[in-house]
Amino acid sequence: MTTLPTGRSVRSTPEGLLWEPSERWVRGYKGEVAVVDSRHPVLVWEPDLPVPQYAFPSGEVRTDLLRPAKNPPTGTHTGSQIFHDLEVDGELRENAAWTFPAADLADHIAFEWFRRRDTGLDRWYEEEEEIFIHPRDPHKRVDALPSSRHVRVEVAGTVVADTRRPVLLFETGLPTRYYIPREDVRLDLFESTDHRTGCPYKGRAQYWNWRGGADVPRNIVWSYPDPLAPVAAVKGLLAFYNEAVDIIVDGVRVERPVTPFTASLKA
Repeated sequence: MTTLPTGRSVRSTPEGLLWEPSERWVRGYKGEVAVVDSRHPVLVWEPDLPVPQYAFPSGEVRTDLLRPAKNPPTGTHTGSQIFHDLEVDGELRENAAWTFPAADLADHIAFEWFRRRDTGLDRWYEEEEEIFIHPRDPHKRVDALPSSRHVRVEVAGTVVADTRRPVLLFETGLPTRYYIPREDVRLDLFESTDHRTGCPYKGRAQYWNWRGGADVPRNIVWSYPDPLAPVAAVKGLLAFYNEAVDIIVDGVRVERPVTPFTASLKA
């Protein structure tokens, strides 16, 4: 019988990594093949990456599917790593996995996941719930709270939303997002797009573009038609990027924040 640690603490390595054991059951699939099936994953934070990633004991990874990397990259992750290509059913994905140089993480294997397509695995699960983009950070909160604040949104000087029944979404490290009922949004001023994103805390989002012709970034409005249970209150509501529109809350104009999304918001 394996005794699990009862205390949780973040530890550091000389290489600048932070890591913490997790008690979640994590599985990763390439197609229908379970490449990772781990009950002892470790969350790892790299210095220049704002979200955690998982590393797994090699005994809980299908190492028989890994090959020495033919074209290993440089400068991709912290320290000097050993990269592996992944081969499943005749398909090769280069540099899909790697090992960290830290002694604390010896005999652990990590897989590409965060914001990278066509590398690593196709699907990830924590327990029985599919997780998108990156693992959830246990030190981060996301709360969706119904409110009676008066919220008005302007795009290029035009009032596009006005409500007294928003849902405010508070997410650690990001500005407050104001989710507004569709009936209180001038959705006729926008057009739907094919853009889709996934969030490990909220689910999958759909987007709309501004039709006004001004210098406004694309996909400025989004909604979660089927959000994850913890943020069910935002279901079907619409939110705007604070970074690129004007939001007035109870008569006070909210300062446009600078966030990790700012650079990617282009007209």
